[in-house]
Amino acid sequence: MSRAVLIIEDEAILAKNVTRYLEREGFEAKAAGTGEDGIALLESFRPDAILLDYNLPGINGLEVLQRIRARDRNVKVIMVTGHGNVQVAVDAMKAGADDYLSKPVVLTELKLLLDTALGQAREQTRMSYYQKRDAEGSSLRNMLGESPPMQALKGSIKQLVEAEFKLKDGELPAVLITGETGTGKELVARALHFDGPRSQRPFIELNCASIPSTLLESELFGYERGAFTDAKERKLGLAEAADGGTLFLDEIGDVDLQIQAKLLKLLEEKVLRRLGSVRDIKVDVRIIAATNRPLEQMVKENKFRSDLFFRLRMVQIPIPPLRERGADILMMARAFLEAQRARYGKPKLQFSPQAEQLMLAYSWPGNVRELRNLVEQVVLMAQGDTILPQHIPFCAELGTPAAAPGAPSAPGAAPASPAAFPKEGVNLEQVERDYLLQALESSGWNITQAARLLGLSRDTLRYRIEKYRLRPEG
Repeated sequence: MSRAVLIIEDEAILAKNVTRYLEREGFEAKAAGTGEDGIALLESFRPDAILLDYNLPGINGLEVLQRIRARDRNVKVIMVTGHGNVQVAVDAMKAGADDYLSKPVVLTELKLLLDTALGQAREQTRMSYYQKRDAEGSSLRNMLGESPPMQALKGSIKQLVEAEFKLKDGELPAVLITGETGTGKELVARALHFDGPRSQRPFIELNCASIPSTLLESELFGYERGAFTDAKERKLGLAEAADGGTLFLDEIGDVDLQIQAKLLKLLEEKVLRRLGSVRDIKVDVRIIAATNRPLEQMVKENKFRSDLFFRLRMVQIPIPPLRERGADILMMARAFLEAQRARYGKPKLQFSPQAEQLMLAYSWPGNVRELRNLVEQVVLMAQGDTILPQHIPFCAELGTPAAAPGAPSAPGAAPASPAAFPKEGVNLEQVERDYLLQALESSGWNITQAARLLGLSRDTLRYRIEKYRLRPEG
């Protein structure tokens, strides 16, 4: 990154000395003797930092600073004031200066200030890039799916965002996103933030299940130096870092009761207290929480605070599981396939119609995450240009379409060859239902044995029993 410094200073000897010193230290430096000359150099020189004297002939430093800020809000400005002139320094900081120096100027101190200012500029540029990248990939319009459940979900998000833009006080409601694991709760949280009124502010996420409860409190609320043995310096928590923006707490159901009490205070009073501190800190943070756990049942079992639960679900957004989204399954599978075949250099790779029918018949207990991972696995292992049913890992659970031209064979029988596939096609749901009934009847409706015969987990088998409303005869 460039290290160009503009020196606006009417004392010619001081300006010359500063310019030479900075050039020796690897900076590109130019000097101007008046505020007007300095402003004129802004467009042609485009400095990264400006050293600005307060006492200038003509317009003074504060007015020059205001004109600089009107043209460029990002350039770093260090104001130089007379020795002990505290009020000028305060006025300069209020007007937009990033720091100030008192005369006589100590060159080593000046270099330190410039290194710090330009380091912050690099960090802000980097953060701006990632914020912009996150925003571009997190908009509501990037959420795949046109099924009725997805249309309803998008409508709820859009309605909420539109209402938030109309709020007079800017205090956004807490949101609780619910749904099975892998349904895309984080994507909904990002859409709410990056399409909403706080899109230019921080979006900070924390998976509460990924951090031990002993560390979660310090991660959320920060700590003071000496708060515990290894606390050698002050650390800001994520809630404080998200000030002005959004704090997304995934897997909120895994937070223990002690931390839940602090979260409730953060939600209700907008204050937090670092570990080891005696002072509350006011923050303006919007909370979005997500969970795949039954919080209402946890409230009844005293495993989750009722007051926090009701405070979190001021707005509740349920996400439909993938199995309820119909044709969205193929839309997403094709989108994932397009991305992965470009990544692995297999541009002609396509799903066969039978493979797509197999995916439509599957229950997807891992939802979108399972679908994305499966597509990558299939693309990675594919040899030809067509993905067939036998290439899909879960085909053994359903029985490949080639396995049954009419009535199904017994569970575990070898599938017929692809050439034997009937021209009139098969009903995959009927095939699956018949297999399930055969396995259940042969095991005397013993769920464990039937699941073993079919190569399924007991939970998956129970789901399919309910899906097809299977019951023992009599």
